[in-house]
Amino acid sequence: QVQLVESGGDLVKSGGSLKLACTAIGYIFKINLMGWYRQAPGKERELVATTTRSGSSINYADSVKGRFTISRDNTRNTWYLQMDSLEVEDTAVYYCYADIVGSAYSRDNYWGRGTQVTIVS
Repeated sequence: QVQLVESGGDLVKSGGSLKLACTAIGYIFKINLMGWYRQAPGKERELVATTTRSGSSINYADSVKGRFTISRDNTRNTWYLQMDSLEVEDTAVYYCYADIVGSAYSRDNYWGRGTQVTIVS
């Protein structure tokens, strides 16, 4: 069974920075795609950033381009979201996501439990 474990959520002032981390644990043959989504109160979950294992394809939401950076450490099955110039509108629960091939070469989508990011002015 694969699990995603997030860390790094916190309360910071507008203009500040945070770095989230997500680690996939369990039997993992290959991670095809990894990324971050977020859900603000009263809103639907939205994509923040995704990256392929090789890093050859990286995608950002327009609202975070130039402020957020997704990176990965394939040796640790871990990926990160560096968030700079944070705005109050970035307040949300951030979920990590991955498309993983696990045991018996089964492929599935996995989600973390979420980590709260709160930005105050």
